[in-house]
Amino acid sequence: MAELAPYAVSEGNTRGRKVAEDAPQGRSEFQRDRDRIIHSGAFRRLEYKTQVFVNHEGDLFRTRLTHSIEVAQIARSIARRLRLNEDLAEAISLAHDLGHTPFGHAGQDALNACMKTHGGFEHNLQSLRVVDKLEERYAEFDGLNLCFETREGILKHCSADNAAKLGEVGERFLNNRRPSLEAQVANLADEIAYNNHDVDDGLRSGLITLEQLEAVPLVAKQLKEVRLAYPGLPERRVVHETVRRMINTLVTDLIRQSESNIRSQIPVTLEDVRNAPAMIAYSPEINEQQRALKNFLRIHLYRHYRVLRMSAKAQRIIGDLFGVFMADSRLLPPQFQSLAEHGLARAVADYIAGMTDRYAIREHRRIFAVEEGV
Repeated sequence: MAELAPYAVSEGNTRGRKVAEDAPQGRSEFQRDRDRIIHSGAFRRLEYKTQVFVNHEGDLFRTRLTHSIEVAQIARSIARRLRLNEDLAEAISLAHDLGHTPFGHAGQDALNACMKTHGGFEHNLQSLRVVDKLEERYAEFDGLNLCFETREGILKHCSADNAAKLGEVGERFLNNRRPSLEAQVANLADEIAYNNHDVDDGLRSGLITLEQLEAVPLVAKQLKEVRLAYPGLPERRVVHETVRRMINTLVTDLIRQSESNIRSQIPVTLEDVRNAPAMIAYSPEINEQQRALKNFLRIHLYRHYRVLRMSAKAQRIIGDLFGVFMADSRLLPPQFQSLAEHGLARAVADYIAGMTDRYAIREHRRIFAVEEGV
């Protein structure tokens, strides 16, 4: 591994862990964070939580688990080129969706609506809550006791009200400061992964077509080049080659523009990074193309009637579960009944958010169905 830049996060400038521990043997502090995340129950459950398509709709669509692995790969590649801490970028990437609900964004919207009078629900905050409290694997502390910089990177967005309750990790939202460059890298790696892979899944599902995507500049350029270079190539391979080139275009541009931004800002220390404007960014041209792609997906994929139908079912399942558990907390599993002693609504949200798609469907059936054999 190349020597880290002086403004990268390292074991020499980390703010450490909430609970002091002996230094790890044979691995870095941030490798320890990554390993704890991978071995967590919340990480395993990502296998059966979906991005756009519900788990039972097909085996080849992305899940939160495959998405997180793809984000980690992109983040590591960018971090290595920029001489940043790859292990930290990877740990943030693998943990960023741990608090996501079943049924993708439809599930989050439904749970947030249920929690409107109880402080709301936001998956970034929930991811932090998972690693800080809900994972129960260690004798000496709740959660995973991750390093400050990993926790900071997980928390991509936060309202001022919520930030004020989080202590040190929420301060940057109140003081208009930036997280580490590693956190900035993970954030944009997430965007690169889900936009481009939603294109792939959308085409696989038949909900969008290559002909529609020819109106999107970022796609059209790569698609034209692939068709010219490989006439007669089967469409499925055309799609893979096009998406591969789109990811490469975005990553290459992000590295080039970020290098330019770093040279312009001249950070010397990690504190310089925190006090400067965000430095990990696309060029203006590619940023506009990326926004156009996101807009296309919002209109043609996320609002497609088949996606909206499943979203409506998901929202009903989550609304029903929230209502029944709020009405009678005795229906909750014992560990969540214990959490309910400190606030029923948040305990119910913790339980529902931790469900996989198929578990939520089965739990709904177990509670509400009256037919035999359920």
